[in-house]
Amino acid sequence: MYLLYLDDSGSANNKSENYLVLGGIAVFEPQVYHFTKELDQLAKNYDASDPHSVEFHASEIFGGRAGPWKTIAKDARIKAIKSVLSIFASSFDSAKAFACAVHKGSFPGRDPMELAFEDLCARFDRFLTNLNDREGSNQRGIIILDESTHETTLQGLARKFNRWGTQWGAIRNIVEVPLFVDSRASRCIQVADHVAYSVFRRYEAGDTSYLDLCLHKV
Repeated sequence: MYLLYLDDSGSANNKSENYLVLGGIAVFEPQVYHFTKELDQLAKNYDASDPHSVEFHASEIFGGRAGPWKTIAKDARIKAIKSVLSIFASSFDSAKAFACAVHKGSFPGRDPMELAFEDLCARFDRFLTNLNDREGSNQRGIIILDESTHETTLQGLARKFNRWGTQWGAIRNIVEVPLFVDSRASRCIQVADHVAYSVFRRYEAGDTSYLDLCLHKV
């Protein structure tokens, strides 16, 4: 079983932003433990007495807006973001990055989150099909998102895609509707958040310094 963890970066309703990004990581189920262990260890650098209270949320870290990040210098906060991305970058070869950046102005009247979600459903399904064909396996996938991400809409879309397919074809390997979890309780969602943020910075600000760390995982 492969798990696709997704989070968004940017806002569909923020007119000052040109892009919305939905992105994250696909990992083989047993690998979840690895990411949890690695990020828990990293969190000790920021709160040794209660590392589980440290949430790695890239935009909050960058802005120094919450938690321990309010008292940490900007250079150290940027280092924290890159440390999370480096954990993903050096992880298993089977762990892959997924992302869709939607230029909102190019799709007037459309919900950019729905566009990105359809794209990633199709890409994740194709990834599993190719994997199964190559390895002679029968892997299936589940999509897991931060609970703040358009839960009702995306569950309905997923049911539609599973029944009727996307504009790119049938969905064969994704089981169940998406699951929604509290990002504070899921280190993999926090890694997904960082991947989405790195892509958002690339398109919205022309800053490739974050995405360059994990671009080979695409």
